Amino acid sequence: MYLKIGNEIQKIDDYILFVIKKYGQNRYLDIIMPIVTFMGNMGIIWFIISIALILDKPYRIIGNSVILTLIISTIVGEGIMKHVVRRVRPCNKQEYVSKLYLKPTSYSFPSGHTLSSFAAAEMLSMYFTQYKLIFMTIAFLIALSRLYLYVHYPTDVIAGVIVGVICSKIIFIILQQGYNSSIQQILINIK
Repeated sequence: MYLKIGNEIQKIDDYILFVIKKYGQNRYLDIIMPIVTFMGNMGIIWFIISIALILDKPYRIIGNSVILTLIISTIVGEGIMKHVVRRVRPCNKQEYVSKLYLKPTSYSFPSGHTLSSFAAAEMLSMYFTQYKLIFMTIAFLIALSRLYLYVHYPTDVIAGVIVGVICSKIIFIILQQGYNSSIQQILINIK
Protein backbone atom coordinates (compact mmCIF):
# COMPACT_ATOMS: atom_id res chain seq x y z
CA MET A 1 0.00 0.00 0.00
CA TYR A 2 2.77 2.46 0.95
CA LEU A 3 4.63 1.63 -2.26
CA LYS A 4 1.50 2.37 -4.31
CA ILE A 5 0.99 5.71 -2.54
CA GLY A 6 4.67 6.53 -3.08
CA ASN A 7 4.36 5.73 -6.79
CA GLU A 8 1.30 7.98 -7.11
CA ILE A 9 3.08 10.84 -5.34
CA GLN A 10 6.07 10.37 -7.66
CA LYS A 11 3.77 10.56 -10.70
CA ILE A 12 2.29 13.83 -9.43
CA ASP A 13 5.77 15.21 -8.71
CA ASP A 14 6.95 14.24 -12.20
CA TYR A 15 3.88 15.80 -13.82
CA ILE A 16 4.32 19.12 -12.00
CA LEU A 17 7.97 19.30 -13.06
CA PHE A 18 6.93 18.45 -16.62
CA VAL A 19 4.42 21.33 -16.59
CA ILE A 20 7.06 23.73 -15.24
CA LYS A 21 9.50 22.61 -17.92
CA LYS A 22 6.98 22.81 -20.77
CA TYR A 23 5.04 25.96 -19.86
CA GLY A 24 7.09 27.84 -17.27
CA GLN A 25 10.58 28.02 -18.65
CA ASN A 26 11.64 31.14 -20.49
CA ARG A 27 14.86 33.02 -21.09
CA TYR A 28 14.15 35.63 -18.39
CA LEU A 29 13.50 33.09 -15.67
CA ASP A 30 16.53 31.13 -16.87
CA ILE A 31 18.58 34.15 -15.74
CA ILE A 32 16.58 35.08 -12.62
CA MET A 33 16.05 31.67 -11.00
CA PRO A 34 19.74 30.73 -10.57
CA ILE A 35 20.24 34.12 -8.87
CA VAL A 36 17.24 33.53 -6.60
CA THR A 37 18.46 30.06 -5.69
CA PHE A 38 21.92 31.49 -4.95
CA MET A 39 20.32 33.72 -2.29
CA GLY A 40 19.33 30.51 -0.51
CA ASN A 41 22.77 28.86 -0.78
CA MET A 42 23.87 28.19 2.80
CA GLY A 43 21.13 30.60 3.90
CA ILE A 44 23.17 33.55 2.62
CA ILE A 45 20.29 36.05 2.43
CA TRP A 46 19.15 35.08 5.94
CA PHE A 47 22.69 35.35 7.35
CA ILE A 48 23.04 38.82 5.84
CA ILE A 49 19.78 39.90 7.47
CA SER A 50 20.87 38.30 10.76
CA ILE A 51 24.25 40.03 10.75
CA ALA A 52 22.55 43.39 10.09
CA LEU A 53 20.32 42.73 13.12
CA ILE A 54 23.23 41.60 15.30
CA LEU A 55 25.13 44.81 14.53
CA ASP A 56 22.19 46.85 15.89
CA LYS A 57 22.27 46.07 19.62
CA PRO A 58 18.50 46.26 20.30
CA TYR A 59 17.97 43.58 17.61
CA ARG A 60 20.96 41.39 18.49
CA ILE A 61 18.88 38.66 20.10
CA ILE A 62 16.66 38.45 17.02
CA GLY A 63 19.64 38.08 14.69
CA ASN A 64 21.15 35.39 16.89
CA SER A 65 17.77 33.63 17.08
CA VAL A 66 17.62 33.49 13.29
CA ILE A 67 21.16 32.09 13.08
CA LEU A 68 20.30 29.48 15.72
CA THR A 69 17.20 28.59 13.70
CA LEU A 70 19.28 28.22 10.52
CA ILE A 71 21.77 25.95 12.28
CA ILE A 72 19.12 23.71 13.85
CA SER A 73 16.99 23.52 10.69
CA THR A 74 20.09 22.58 8.67
CA ILE A 75 20.93 19.80 11.12
CA VAL A 76 17.36 18.48 10.91
CA GLY A 77 17.06 18.68 7.11
CA GLU A 78 20.56 18.16 5.74
CA GLY A 79 22.05 16.19 8.60
CA ILE A 80 19.18 13.84 9.43
CA MET A 81 16.21 13.76 7.04
CA LYS A 82 18.12 13.65 3.75
CA HIS A 83 20.17 10.69 4.97
CA VAL A 84 17.13 8.82 6.25
CA VAL A 85 14.96 9.29 3.13
CA ARG A 86 17.81 9.22 0.55
CA ARG A 87 15.69 10.43 -2.36
CA VAL A 88 17.52 10.96 -5.64
CA ARG A 89 17.16 14.42 -7.15
CA PRO A 90 15.10 14.94 -10.31
CA CYS A 91 18.12 16.47 -12.09
CA ASN A 92 19.78 13.06 -11.83
CA LYS A 93 17.09 11.63 -14.11
CA GLN A 94 17.88 12.17 -17.79
CA GLU A 95 14.57 13.86 -18.66
CA TYR A 96 15.06 16.58 -16.06
CA VAL A 97 18.63 17.59 -16.79
CA SER A 98 18.99 21.34 -16.49
CA LYS A 99 22.06 23.19 -17.68
CA LEU A 100 21.09 26.29 -15.71
CA TYR A 101 22.55 25.14 -12.42
CA LEU A 102 25.23 22.74 -11.26
CA LYS A 103 23.80 19.43 -10.11
CA PRO A 104 23.91 19.12 -6.33
CA THR A 105 25.40 15.89 -5.04
CA SER A 106 23.30 15.54 -1.88
CA TYR A 107 19.91 13.87 -1.60
CA SER A 108 16.68 15.61 -2.51
CA PHE A 109 14.20 15.23 0.38
CA PRO A 110 13.57 17.69 1.94
CA SER A 111 14.70 20.81 0.12
CA GLY A 112 17.37 22.35 2.35
CA HIS A 113 17.09 25.76 0.66
CA THR A 114 13.34 25.76 1.28
CA LEU A 115 13.60 24.42 4.82
CA SER A 116 16.15 26.98 5.96
CA SER A 117 14.42 29.82 4.09
CA PHE A 118 11.02 29.16 5.64
CA ALA A 119 12.58 28.56 9.07
CA ALA A 120 14.38 31.92 8.93
CA ALA A 121 11.44 33.75 7.33
CA GLU A 122 9.05 32.43 9.98
CA MET A 123 11.41 33.35 12.82
CA LEU A 124 11.85 36.86 11.43
CA SER A 125 8.09 37.15 10.91
CA MET A 126 7.40 36.33 14.54
CA TYR A 127 9.50 39.32 15.57
CA PHE A 128 8.68 41.65 12.66
CA THR A 129 5.07 40.88 11.76
CA GLN A 130 4.80 43.95 9.54
CA TYR A 131 7.42 42.44 7.19
CA LYS A 132 6.04 38.90 7.10
CA LEU A 133 4.89 39.20 3.48
CA ILE A 134 8.39 40.26 2.40
CA PHE A 135 10.12 37.45 4.29
CA MET A 136 7.67 34.82 3.06
CA THR A 137 7.89 36.08 -0.53
CA ILE A 138 11.68 35.69 -0.48
CA ALA A 139 11.35 32.18 0.97
CA PHE A 140 8.65 31.28 -1.58
CA LEU A 141 10.76 32.49 -4.52
CA ILE A 142 13.75 30.48 -3.29
CA ALA A 143 11.52 27.39 -3.00
CA LEU A 144 10.09 27.98 -6.48
CA SER A 145 13.59 28.34 -7.91
CA ARG A 146 14.44 24.86 -6.67
CA LEU A 147 11.59 23.42 -8.75
CA TYR A 148 12.40 25.56 -11.78
CA LEU A 149 16.01 24.35 -11.73
CA TYR A 150 14.89 20.69 -11.36
CA VAL A 151 16.95 20.09 -8.26
CA HIS A 152 13.87 19.20 -6.17
CA TYR A 153 10.48 17.59 -6.51
CA PRO A 154 7.40 19.49 -5.31
CA THR A 155 7.05 17.19 -2.29
CA ASP A 156 10.66 17.98 -1.30
CA VAL A 157 9.75 21.67 -1.29
CA ILE A 158 6.46 21.12 0.57
CA ALA A 159 8.29 19.11 3.24
CA GLY A 160 10.89 21.88 3.47
CA VAL A 161 8.18 24.47 4.11
CA ILE A 162 6.48 22.36 6.78
CA VAL A 163 9.65 21.30 8.61
CA GLY A 164 11.13 24.80 8.38
CA VAL A 165 8.08 26.45 9.92
CA ILE A 166 7.84 23.77 12.63
CA CYS A 167 11.55 24.18 13.50
CA SER A 168 11.22 27.94 13.86
CA LYS A 169 8.03 27.70 15.94
CA ILE A 170 9.64 25.19 18.34
CA ILE A 171 12.81 27.28 18.67
CA PHE A 172 10.75 30.45 19.20
CA ILE A 173 8.70 28.77 21.96
CA ILE A 174 11.84 27.45 23.66
CA LEU A 175 13.45 30.89 23.53
CA GLN A 176 10.30 32.56 24.86
CA GLN A 177 10.02 30.03 27.70
CA GLY A 178 13.65 30.50 28.58
CA TYR A 179 13.71 34.29 28.34
CA ASN A 180 15.77 34.63 31.53
CA SER A 181 17.62 31.37 31.03
CA SER A 182 21.28 30.97 30.25
CA ILE A 183 20.46 30.26 26.57
CA GLN A 184 18.75 33.62 26.27
CA GLN A 185 21.66 35.37 27.97
CA ILE A 186 24.10 33.71 25.59
CA LEU A 187 22.09 34.92 22.58
CA ILE A 188 22.03 38.45 23.97
CA ASN A 189 25.78 38.52 24.64
CA ILE A 190 27.02 36.99 21.37
CA LYS A 191 28.70 39.76 19.39
